[in-house]
Amino acid sequence: MNSKYELLEQIRVDIIENNVCPDLAQEAKNLVMGDGNIDAEIVLIGEAPGKNEDETGLPFVGAAGRFLDEMLSQANIKRSDVFITNIVKYRPPNNRDPLPEEKKAFWPYLVRQLDAIKPQIIVTLGRHSMEYFIPDQKISLIHGQPKRITFGDTKLVIVPLYHPAAALYNGGMRATLIEDFIKLPKIIDILKNEKENI
Repeated sequence: MNSKYELLEQIRVDIIENNVCPDLAQEAKNLVMGDGNIDAEIVLIGEAPGKNEDETGLPFVGAAGRFLDEMLSQANIKRSDVFITNIVKYRPPNNRDPLPEEKKAFWPYLVRQLDAIKPQIIVTLGRHSMEYFIPDQKISLIHGQPKRITFGDTKLVIVPLYHPAAALYNGGMRATLIEDFIKLPKIIDILKNEKENI
């Protein structure tokens, strides 16, 4: 049986060997796979790395990452206890939004990451990652609300949140995001109680 670490490392190798999104790969300095606890109960998924992420090879290390750290701490969650990744693993030029075909190309690798980690909750950060799990929904209507979905053979709980960068452009979003984040430990407790009572 492969360890989680080996499974995740194999995904990284496969992305390079399969030459996923060669145009992005050519421009990018680093393949940003994700970072954090591979046994995490919570996986946070953003859309794509930005400039700081591309330079360090780590997700959410710029201004949006600092706000993400702040929100985790307000929810009494350590960054080292969660796993953070993006759908698209290379930085799009000039931080443009990832294109539909780029998200589609990376999607199977994200699914393999989730299969390996097996989190209790998936938190989507922004609409790009939300729409793959919960299509045809508006983030403004469902943010912070846990949604149960069947995903392949697995039942997942998705919590769609605004992207932390949204709060950098719109101060009013800040309180909303923090409020949504603070709910996460409560959602996990509810899920654990359900499992115990099954």
